[in-house]
Amino acid sequence: MMIDISISELVNNARLAQKEIENFTQEQVDAIVKVVAKTIFDNAEALAKIAVEETGMGVYEHKVAKNLGKARIIWNSLKSKKSVGVIEEDLESGIIKVAKPMGVIGALTPCTNPIVTPMCNIMFALKGRNAIIIAPHPRAKKCASYTLELINENLKKFNLPKNLIQTISEPSVELTNELMKSVDVIVATGGMGMVKAAYSSGKPSYGVGAGNVQCIIDRDVNFAEAAPKIITGRAFDNGIICSGEQMVIVHNDDYDNVVNELVKNKAYFVNNEDDKNRLKKVLFDKDGVMNREAVGKSAAAIGKLAGIGVPDDVSVILVPVDARGKEDVLCKEKMCPVIGIVRYKSFEEALDIAEANLEYEGKGHSVAIHSNNKNNLIKAGERLPVSRLLVNQICATMNGGSFVNGLAATTTLGCGSWGNNSISENLDYKHFINITRIASVIDGAAQPPDDVIWG
Repeated sequence: MMIDISISELVNNARLAQKEIENFTQEQVDAIVKVVAKTIFDNAEALAKIAVEETGMGVYEHKVAKNLGKARIIWNSLKSKKSVGVIEEDLESGIIKVAKPMGVIGALTPCTNPIVTPMCNIMFALKGRNAIIIAPHPRAKKCASYTLELINENLKKFNLPKNLIQTISEPSVELTNELMKSVDVIVATGGMGMVKAAYSSGKPSYGVGAGNVQCIIDRDVNFAEAAPKIITGRAFDNGIICSGEQMVIVHNDDYDNVVNELVKNKAYFVNNEDDKNRLKKVLFDKDGVMNREAVGKSAAAIGKLAGIGVPDDVSVILVPVDARGKEDVLCKEKMCPVIGIVRYKSFEEALDIAEANLEYEGKGHSVAIHSNNKNNLIKAGERLPVSRLLVNQICATMNGGSFVNGLAATTTLGCGSWGNNSISENLDYKHFINITRIASVIDGAAQPPDDVIWG
């Protein structure tokens, strides 16, 4: 929707549209959700091109892969799920669950992920028979408008209400704030300022926390297998993915071998303090805020900014870090293909380092671990304040769900109370439905005697 109308008109139109699909069957719902995913899949190249051109971030080929991959996996995840009418009947508890729409969803989407985040939110909203209004980042408004144009055009054959899926054509902070106060539910994917505003809007909200994925390499793994996964994750879309690996935490005895494997996989190792300090100054200002000019740029471009001769064929800049947490700004999230590497002497110390860095930034998000030691995996899961612990996988591309893991397929990752979020799981369609629970008397159920209750 490219014409300028007020937020109140957008919301009123959305409410009317939502009422028209409230009585859709599961088959009708799934048919339109499939079209949304297939639209992105079929236009992956054109949408990747406009995303790179408008935002100036990321890698065209990676965005194509992301458009294809997320369209596949999210539709595959949703197509067999019930979201209309009776979705579950538990004979043991006597509870029957009936799904209902939430109403109008307001979705704040980022410039770092301007195609698949709107796609994902639209799919989840429609799966629950909701209307949705996208509030894109101002640097990605063309992406949002073009994406919605394609989707709405392909949905015409279903004779849907035209205002079921809308966008703010000229987004601003003021309009987004007004939208948040007017819709029924908010999902905010992007900067922490907007996430905080969503939670302050007075409306039910789902937000995300900052990423700063710590990547622990245990002693029992094949480094030649782990290294390409780590480099692929850090380099993906020039490092703007919140699930991208940020710090390699490796045993002291394995340090040189791991560095060699990472270099074999197109990492450039920064081996002197002068280059390291120049890199810090380019990535962060004196207050530790990420330099916008470095966000989503290639390793070679980052090297040029820092005055370091990084070859054009390098994928990632690898920099040694001798500190943890607030002791070194390189322990923060770096939204470009730069990754730190730090040594540990025991697995407990590896957890100490990861925890300190997460306390600095990224608490509640995720940790990647390369390990075949179940005891250590459990130990890390019990100790680290994160919502996801991804094992032996590429965190940047598989943390939001994969065909080979059980995480919900999504583009929005909740970080729990650690990250000031309302959920500590991957956002899913179930977060966009209300449920009525029909509670009947359980056959044969009765109050047990006190000696059983208190025994």
